[in-house]
Amino acid sequence: MEVKNFSAWDYVVFAALFVISSGIGVFFAIKERKKATSREFLVGGRQMSFGPVALSLTASFMSAVTVLGTPSEVYRFGASFVLFFIAYTFVIIFTSELFLPVFYRSGITSTYEYLQLRFNKPVRYAATVIYIVQTILYTGVVVYAPALALNQVTGFDLWGSVFATGIVCTFYCTLGGLKAVVWTDAFQMVVMIVGFLTVLIQGSVFAGGFHNVLEQSTNGSRLNILDFDVDPLRRHTFWTVSVGGTFTWLGIYGVNQSTIQRCISCKSEKHAKLALYFNLLGLWIILLCAVFSGLIMYSHFKDCDPWTSGIISAPDQLMPYFVMEIFSTMPGLPGLFVACAFSGTLSTVAASINALATVTFEDFVKSCFPHLSDKLSTWISKGLCLLFGVMCTSMAVAASLMGGVVQAALSIHGMCGGPMLGLFSLGILFPFVNWKGALGGLLTGITLSFWVAIGAFVYPAPDSKTWPLPLSTDQCTQLNMTATVSPVSSSRPAMADTWYSLSYLYYSAVGCLGCIAAGVILSFITGCQRGEDIQPLLIRPVCNLFCFWSKKYKTLCWCGVQHDGGTEQENLENGDAWKQGTESVLQNGLKQESPAPVSGYDPKDKSYKNMAFEITHF
Repeated sequence: MEVKNFSAWDYVVFAALFVISSGIGVFFAIKERKKATSREFLVGGRQMSFGPVALSLTASFMSAVTVLGTPSEVYRFGASFVLFFIAYTFVIIFTSELFLPVFYRSGITSTYEYLQLRFNKPVRYAATVIYIVQTILYTGVVVYAPALALNQVTGFDLWGSVFATGIVCTFYCTLGGLKAVVWTDAFQMVVMIVGFLTVLIQGSVFAGGFHNVLEQSTNGSRLNILDFDVDPLRRHTFWTVSVGGTFTWLGIYGVNQSTIQRCISCKSEKHAKLALYFNLLGLWIILLCAVFSGLIMYSHFKDCDPWTSGIISAPDQLMPYFVMEIFSTMPGLPGLFVACAFSGTLSTVAASINALATVTFEDFVKSCFPHLSDKLSTWISKGLCLLFGVMCTSMAVAASLMGGVVQAALSIHGMCGGPMLGLFSLGILFPFVNWKGALGGLLTGITLSFWVAIGAFVYPAPDSKTWPLPLSTDQCTQLNMTATVSPVSSSRPAMADTWYSLSYLYYSAVGCLGCIAAGVILSFITGCQRGEDIQPLLIRPVCNLFCFWSKKYKTLCWCGVQHDGGTEQENLENGDAWKQGTESVLQNGLKQESPAPVSGYDPKDKSYKNMAFEITHF
């Protein structure tokens, strides 16, 4: 494969991204140096506004895997990927209306604190350990995979980019805390959009106009979007993307520490919800940019596919190869695209490091040493950021030795996200579920999702379910082309063409539903949780929507939780006192008598504010 090297201007543009990102960390380290508390460092003092948080959320979950992978998916399988806009919409609605209010009003910093308040410490620690392991593994792959793709196409130094990413992210996370992460993400989000727009404009010019792109994409069957086949084995259909995609992204988004940590850093619940809804707009924009980039790329390579012709060795190299072709006479613009890709990487890695430091401090350090001073807590938090930065970078080095396992490692985010979603759903939606049901459900969900995913890795799905759309090499200069023939195994088990062939988008649904079903059954077997022992703020009254006509049935669905038939606002105001006693509950594992209530609900704004959280936590 011909490697097209970067020019000096490309390196200048790319280096500017790292310099500005580091500069933001230094700025907040200096600006916030007098507010040296771990609460300021980890959650920005809970006084962030919705604008930068919305940009940060979008940038954090649109990694370089999205920038490089989504256009490649559209190029090979068609524009059905655009149906993710349905999944994103449902994810944001469920997150903002179901999960966020519970987390925000509970006064927690780590999402896993909720599990101790609702169940007990073993459930909390089990979930925290699973989150830490899967996040370190996923983050390492997020750093390594795009660096490898860019290196093989552009000649961009592989290990230089890997270590630069790890060092810069660790640097501004350790110095500036969450505020630095949020504002750096906002800057990186702008870089991502600008990078995509340059590709869209120049690619359309090369294709002879956008109408030509649409016409050629239609002729190549890339615009056959609505496929209502209900077969769960098909890779991408309307149902796998909209239903399976909702479960996948809700597991990653709705109960993920990185998301919730940003939301609870907002100054009020209203700002947190606005951040999520404006973030939805950002998700749509990035999705459309990526889909149209894939269509333009297909229009450009429709007669000579560089993947099947052997010009490139992997599909994730398609986008960098395309960029190097269309910008071959424009120094600096390839560097802008690489900056776009690495903006996704930097934002994801920074979010992961900050979230890992938060859950470790809140769930382990603070539980073992509850009386740490503010200064010592801050230094420990910074030390954890440094530690996890080193661990994530080291994981990127390990990913280089994995070979084909890298693909499996990328799926771990979804495999763990589903059971986690099921676990939190058990706590929030099912008041009768006890800690035994929760822990058993989590283990069941993890087992099911890993079983199907590892089975799919060992026994790949039949080509009829995953084969890409036709790709042509008619006008390629003949290289050393080799026909790829899928290996046919005579010893495939019976489940290989059924259970193991399930669409990867359903892995999260399998884990979630398996966790919920097992948790409910085990709770009935071992004795249901007494509703009187559960604080109303830990439960979301969705049953009120389905039993609105009968107070009797609503009371029955609450399973004994003392809501007293009041409105949600009344429950908020009555539960405010309990929220201030949260810290002692978390430290001692016992419910203590609550202090006098302090109002945190603003009737005028119809939002729950962080006024009550101004009490020192450390």
